Amino acid sequence: MKKLLVVLLSILCVLSLAGCSNGGNGGGNSGEDAPAADETVYVKLGCSGPLSGDAKVYGEAVRNAAQIAVDEINASDSNIKFEFNMADDEADGEKAVSAYSSLYDWGMQVSLFTVTSGSGAAVAANYDEDKIFAITPSGSATALVYTAEKNFPGNFQMCFTDPNQGVASADYMAEHFADKKIGIIYKSDDVYSAGVYEKFMSEAAAKNLNVVYKDGAFTNDSATDFSTQLTAAKDAGADLVFLPIYYQPASLILKQASDMGYAPTFFGVDGMDGILTLEGFDTSLAEGLYLLTPFAADADDELTKHFVDAYVSAHGETPNQFAADAYDCVYAIHQALENIGYNSMYSTNALYDDMIAQFTTMTFNGLTGENMTWAENGEVSKAPKAVIIENGVYVSAD
Repeated sequence: MKKLLVVLLSILCVLSLAGCSNGGNGGGNSGEDAPAADETVYVKLGCSGPLSGDAKVYGEAVRNAAQIAVDEINASDSNIKFEFNMADDEADGEKAVSAYSSLYDWGMQVSLFTVTSGSGAAVAANYDEDKIFAITPSGSATALVYTAEKNFPGNFQMCFTDPNQGVASADYMAEHFADKKIGIIYKSDDVYSAGVYEKFMSEAAAKNLNVVYKDGAFTNDSATDFSTQLTAAKDAGADLVFLPIYYQPASLILKQASDMGYAPTFFGVDGMDGILTLEGFDTSLAEGLYLLTPFAADADDELTKHFVDAYVSAHGETPNQFAADAYDCVYAIHQALENIGYNSMYSTNALYDDMIAQFTTMTFNGLTGENMTWAENGEVSKAPKAVIIENGVYVSAD
């Protein structure tokens, strides 16, 4: 009888604790269990990205800018603050899975997802299954937020999706380079590059762009010698070459084109951002290069000037678009947390659901756009900007 009484008391204790952990404003905070109005809470913010390897410029930019935003918020009078942890995934899908496991074990509550698309595609389902809200600054493949079979409702993007980049590039060329003969060099085994290419080709046909060379595909095994593609583009008369690829192979293309005396206008998308800080690259080779980006570091609005000054002061270089998107991600997450009145009583599932509700209804103003909104499939709505490299820096092309 005594043993039975102990068991019953234990069960009642467990049920009582369970009742206090769910319900009410996401966490059952009512009566004596309600947190103090001036309670300071720290939210564990995770992220993975390349902090080593060929794509480390992207990862470092995201880490640096996110940390600036976290430090600013933590120094503010907001009761909601962050602990930030970024794991190195080397832009590799398998390593991204390991990085996710490490962050999950750390107690990650919300996330900047991954920096690159390939890594994001590898862990998109993990975030969905574990109900952790995530918004990527720069993983632009649609596979991060939805597939043909499934939508990941808690996965969002701050950057343009690959299809949107392809459409925007074709539309910009139709408006500004309608008389150009266009060649394309892209990476066919990369979800990012292939996604931009496919949508660009569709929109280019709709806009009657003169694409004279479209067979410039290469793979990871052939990403060092581009003489075949460049010769074919030159022979086809291409005076604009579209490069929907990352900056590392693009730097080789620019060098090899210069060596063979081929000087078309080169045009990239957000993966090109970072080329000016690539170690050992002669930045004069990028003079006149166009790219579409939501961020121009030379903009004269107060927010941009504040961010650029803070970034240059901390890191000695001008921030790129990946940095700006990461800064916006942190502030957008914080805005949503403020809106829902996040506190220590929130359960994981309630936080996930309420963050989704916020991002699909709220409007956000940041470095990379005004009046930004998100669709239920996680895609962001904002206007792209064109920049051109002049004298070794990005300047507005418009």
